[in-house]
Amino acid sequence: MPTVRIVDFEGLETGEMTLSDAVFGSFIHVPAMHQVVVAHLANCRLGTHSVKTRADVRGGGKKPWRQKNTGRARHGSTRSPLWVGGGVAHGPHPRDYSQKVNKKVRRLALRSALSMKVQESLFTVVKSFDIDKPSTKAMKSFFEAVKAEKPLIIVPEGNDNVRISSRNIEGAKVINLGNINVYDILNSKTLIVTPEVVAKLEEVYAE
Repeated sequence: MPTVRIVDFEGLETGEMTLSDAVFGSFIHVPAMHQVVVAHLANCRLGTHSVKTRADVRGGGKKPWRQKNTGRARHGSTRSPLWVGGGVAHGPHPRDYSQKVNKKVRRLALRSALSMKVQESLFTVVKSFDIDKPSTKAMKSFFEAVKAEKPLIIVPEGNDNVRISSRNIEGAKVINLGNINVYDILNSKTLIVTPEVVAKLEEVYAE
C-alpha cells in the first residue's frame, strides 16, 4: 500500500498515512483519463457561435444586373458569400458539444489520476488548514514549505479562508470535494488534500 507524508500548516512533517491500493495504487489507465479530459473540455464549450447565411442577411432581393450582355460575371444577389457584406458559406451554427462518458470510465480515470500523483510523489496530506482569516502570505509560505508547484487544494466543503488566501497565488486552485475532476488533477502539479478528503475518496471510489 502506498504511504504519503502528513504535514501541518507550517510544512513540518507530523507522520505518515497509508493509502488504499484500490484508489491510490491502482493501474494508471491513460486512455480513460484522455477520454474523460476530452469530454470535460467539450462539455465546457457553450456552442453558441453562429453566423448568418445568405438566407439570413438583409437585402439582396433584386438581381444586381441583368444576366447577359454586360461583360461582367452573372450574379443573382448581392448577399452571396462572394460579395462583401454577404452571407457566410458553411459557417458555424449553435450546437451541443457535450460528450457522454460512462460512470465506470470516469471512476477509473479519477483513480488513475490520483494514483499517478501518488506515484510521482506529488501528493501531500495536510493535517488541517490552521487559518482563522484570509492570508495570502500564510498560504504562500505553506506552499513554499512543502515545495508545492501549481498546487490544487481539495477541501471537504466550502472553505472561504483557504479559497481567498489562494486566489492571488499564481497557479493555485481550490475546489470542493464534490467538484473533484480528472482535468483539474492533471492540470495541476501538486495535489494537496486533508485526511477527511482521503477518507471520503477511499469510501466512494474503492471498488
